[in-house]
Amino acid sequence: MKFINIGGGNMVALERVVALSSPESAPIKRLVSEAKDEGRVIDASCGRRTRTVIFTDSDHVILSALRTETISNRLYDSDAAEAEEADTDE
Repeated sequence: MKFINIGGGNMVALERVVALSSPESAPIKRLVSEAKDEGRVIDASCGRRTRTVIFTDSDHVILSALRTETISNRLYDSDAAEAEEADTDE
């Protein structure tokens, strides 16, 4: 199982991430609010401003202080490294 750093020393399982989103739009704010009411929010922003909302396959919503592009690049870099590793195994 591979993990990616989402800031503040927090990690999330790579294969559990379904979507990344900016927290600025009204629909995303509504989804975060509903998830808070249901106890499905994990606030990994460490008291800083939320810059990314991460949705998981277990319906948890994770709040991160890192920019969406930063986390996306880390996801992409992890996938690229995994594909490169698979090529060298053959």
